Amino acid sequence: MTPVTAVMAARRLGRSAVTIRQWARRYDVRRFDARMGSAVVYDFADLATIEGCIWRGDPVPSTPELRDALRASLAAAA
Repeated sequence: MTPVTAVMAARRLGRSAVTIRQWARRYDVRRFDARMGSAVVYDFADLATIEGCIWRGDPVPSTPELRDALRASLAAAA
């Protein structure tokens, strides 16, 4: 799990920070207890999985645990 803020994730995924925050709220993205300044810290792998599902046109799994399982199955298939 790589901790990132919405701004950091937006830069890495080529999206806006607003989009990242919307995904975080809509898909209940895994968050870390720590903060970077006043910013909330999210799990980058979880956000990247959501990005991949949207890019492929696949449904986004509803929980972080289901997204973890999807990542594991995709990694095993590669």
